Amino acid sequence: MGIARAAIDKALLTWILMIGCLLSGIWGFFDVGRLEDPAFTIKEAVVITRYPGASAAQVAVEVSEPLESAIQQMGEVDTIRSTNEPGVSTINVEVKSTIGGDELPPVWNKLRNRVGDAAGDLPNGALEPMVNDSFGDVFGIFFAITAPGFSDAEKHALATFLRRELLAVDGVADVETQGLPPEAIFVEPSLALTYNLGVPPGAIIQAVANANVVSQAGSLDRGPRRTPIQAPYGSDSVEDIAGLSIGVGGEVLNLSDIARVSREREAYPRQIIRLNGEEAFTLGVAGLASENIVEVGNRVDARLAELSNEIPEGVQLHPIYQQHVVVDEASSAFLVNLAMSVAIVVLVLAVAMGWRAAIVVGTTLLLTVVGTLFFMAIFGIEMERISLGALIIAMGMLVDNAIVVAEGMQIRMGQGVKSRDAAEEVGGKTQIPLLGATVIGIMAFAGIGLSPDATGEFLFSLFAVIGISLLLSWVLAITATPLLGHYLFRVGSGGGDDDAYGGAFFRAYASILRGALRVRLLVVAALIGITVVCFIGFGQIKQQFFPNSNTPLFYAHLTMPQGAPIHATADQLARIEEWLKARDDVSSVASFIGQGATRFMLTYGPEATNPGYGLLIIRTDTIEDIPALRDDLIAFAADALPEGLFRTERLVFGPGGGAPIAARFSGPDPVVLRQLAAEATQAMLAASDNLMHLRTNWREPQLVLRPVYATERAQAAGIAREDIAAVLQFATDGTRAGEYREGERLIPIIVREQDNEADLISQVIYSDAGNAFVPMEQVIDGLRHEVQDTLIHRRDRLPTITVEADIPADVTAAEVHSAIRAAVEAIELPVGYGFAWGGEFENSTEAQSSLGQQLPLSFLVMVLISIFLFGTLRQPLVIWLLVPMSVNGVALGLLGTGLPFTFTALLGLLSLSGMLIKNGIVLVEEIDLVRAEGVEFTEAVVQACVSRVRPVLLAAATTILGMLPLLSDAFFASMAVTIMGGLAFATVLTLIAAPVFYSLLLRRSAQRQAAA
Repeated sequence: MGIARAAIDKALLTWILMIGCLLSGIWGFFDVGRLEDPAFTIKEAVVITRYPGASAAQVAVEVSEPLESAIQQMGEVDTIRSTNEPGVSTINVEVKSTIGGDELPPVWNKLRNRVGDAAGDLPNGALEPMVNDSFGDVFGIFFAITAPGFSDAEKHALATFLRRELLAVDGVADVETQGLPPEAIFVEPSLALTYNLGVPPGAIIQAVANANVVSQAGSLDRGPRRTPIQAPYGSDSVEDIAGLSIGVGGEVLNLSDIARVSREREAYPRQIIRLNGEEAFTLGVAGLASENIVEVGNRVDARLAELSNEIPEGVQLHPIYQQHVVVDEASSAFLVNLAMSVAIVVLVLAVAMGWRAAIVVGTTLLLTVVGTLFFMAIFGIEMERISLGALIIAMGMLVDNAIVVAEGMQIRMGQGVKSRDAAEEVGGKTQIPLLGATVIGIMAFAGIGLSPDATGEFLFSLFAVIGISLLLSWVLAITATPLLGHYLFRVGSGGGDDDAYGGAFFRAYASILRGALRVRLLVVAALIGITVVCFIGFGQIKQQFFPNSNTPLFYAHLTMPQGAPIHATADQLARIEEWLKARDDVSSVASFIGQGATRFMLTYGPEATNPGYGLLIIRTDTIEDIPALRDDLIAFAADALPEGLFRTERLVFGPGGGAPIAARFSGPDPVVLRQLAAEATQAMLAASDNLMHLRTNWREPQLVLRPVYATERAQAAGIAREDIAAVLQFATDGTRAGEYREGERLIPIIVREQDNEADLISQVIYSDAGNAFVPMEQVIDGLRHEVQDTLIHRRDRLPTITVEADIPADVTAAEVHSAIRAAVEAIELPVGYGFAWGGEFENSTEAQSSLGQQLPLSFLVMVLISIFLFGTLRQPLVIWLLVPMSVNGVALGLLGTGLPFTFTALLGLLSLSGMLIKNGIVLVEEIDLVRAEGVEFTEAVVQACVSRVRPVLLAAATTILGMLPLLSDAFFASMAVTIMGGLAFATVLTLIAAPVFYSLLLRRSAQRQAAA
């Protein structure tokens, strides 16, 4: 007894299966995790090492090189990039894409061990390297907090309070604050007094350093107990620090007698944050990876509401990005699209097959969708853009299984066959071909879902959901569909096959098909010609890696000349903020000066610390407002900001990021690298007019002031180079002498010269050897200006300069890259220098390369399955000859709409090929079955194709119309057009091409068999 008949005979078990899918799917819907986009692991850690006083070149050679050498010995490492600036080395360590996210913790431990071992080889003065392996944490609930009128200390206390309270919320993994105004206690001695009194700077620094130190004081034995002794409390106020005593020459002085002590904001903070022009700090909340971000966000909102009475009046929390709200809205909108797609499918079926068939197929489709949600919850697959999109991608193949069975039963029952017999006949004939076709459809996506890189990780849920839904659709098609057909379909009075397909449409198709079979060589030539033309047209389609996001946000970046102070950058950015505030199409503007924002989105990469860098996160009311606003903003900035480089950037779905066009030159000599970069810039500009904001990541060389050490005079006076550096530090930024503890806060105590007391050359240096002050001009031969690279990038241990460029919004990176590629690659490189492309070309090439490694195996499995289904080579060849035709409609659709061929369009093309192969398998299998009944060859081909024309057209129509809701989704628009255009064109061709190819390849063997 076949499965389909058993599903009717054992109706209770089938009902349990159906009700189980429904109820478990409802449970899965409420239990499954929710995200905006699928998570992918940022397989990168950062090693930061400070080397105060060293130039960028010294940092690169003395710090980055030994650390990189040790790190490179790790087999898991893929790429090492370092950024070397005066006094600090930042090394980004990227592990191989084949390393899974769960394998990273031991890799990071190994990295720490390697760095720790190499730290012993670092020069004196270099601090202990710090390894940050949480570089990729995402703080998706992101607030800007304004507190006008509050002191800096009160803002710190407020941030500490909020962080402590939100960390206690269930599901919160971490809370990060940025942009809090940095405070310091400044001790500013008078040079005249200290000089006349003979107070060495070291005495002041020593007194301050011990002001608030914590040290052990021992313990006492008191009988049965041991009593600990604690050191006396240190200074706990600015006044106490001012009252510190200093012993000099047998006399005791108060610090306040010779110095001014104050607590104030540091002059040059690392970062300044503003919201709509008002000073602010940010609070980012990250949820646990295992938690539903929507629920976590709702808990955070509820906790903040509870704290409203404890938050001081005037403090406001402004959301910059609320991932849980975005996810909830996106999920809801997408579920509406999914429901619309299902409704469209049911409506089309009702018109074409009647309401009974619509209920049968629609119910099966609904059970498949909700059942898939259950398995998503079981396997921990979140409901996000990709997994929900996978359901719509699979819609055509999902409904096809049920249509084949339902249509076959409806026809046979209309001819007088009882439901059980009809189910057994149709199910027995189609269940294996449908299973094989279903597995082939799944394997079409295996290459993407199983790709080991970030793109594969990003799209894994696509493969998983399609696999689950298609297999479930096959199970329900051969169980639930026959049972529902048993209840709803009517048994007719009997009749021949001609009655079932005697309508005008079927007769017209049969007539066209017979004509095509008679002139099959001409048809094949026409098909080849059409396909060749479409392939040529396909080459004209714009190429893009991932499409732009549909979140109404975009970025603006300001890069000032290297060495610009942070306040100059802030002043320049304030002009843009004022202009944006006056616009009605701008909802909010968040400004980040000195470094990028907290990573609030997975696809956002924060910019490293640089006082000349400024970021604007601009939110509009709708995504449609962005293009015009960007154009106006760029035009305004061109006039308002002549000093800096101002550029805008759209959010992009998926992994990647960075400049769309990038060319890297590597080699030992920085001078030669800058020359190559300049040559590449000229070559790019000459080759294309679509390049904007050309720049290098080394930025401009910077003037550096260096005293010339007079060796003989200085050594005779007992003055070392370090003494000169120390007095210059004291005279400018100040010397960090200690820390002032205020609760958990550590506020630096900085000893510095009073403003405008003396110029640099007039400083005096205390000589311990001579126990006297020595004028600095006696131990140096003046101050010299030097031009230095203060931003040196290295890649895999080689100095590497990158030429970067942006592109206009109406062109793609692939177009521009094609235009400039030959000109840049023609640059002659000196011996020992290398070149490589970066940007979107590198990202897409790596993704396609990874995909290319997986696809051959997937296609091999697909081919083998098709061969096993038929046991011959010719029938599978007929089916696979259809696949190239899938490009025909795709080219027409994308060229007609002007949409680029994105990575999601590639998904649509794979889905399309799966649908064509599936239709081809069932069609060819039907021809073989009709021939086996003894029908003449041509008539068998026609009869089989006529019997399959309605299921093929219905599956195509339901799929095409079901894609309509996705046309408004920025992420899936190109994929929807790919499937709609490709399927509309290829389905008509398939109904002609498949029988024609079948006739060409199998007619002679059929004639030989008939003659035998």
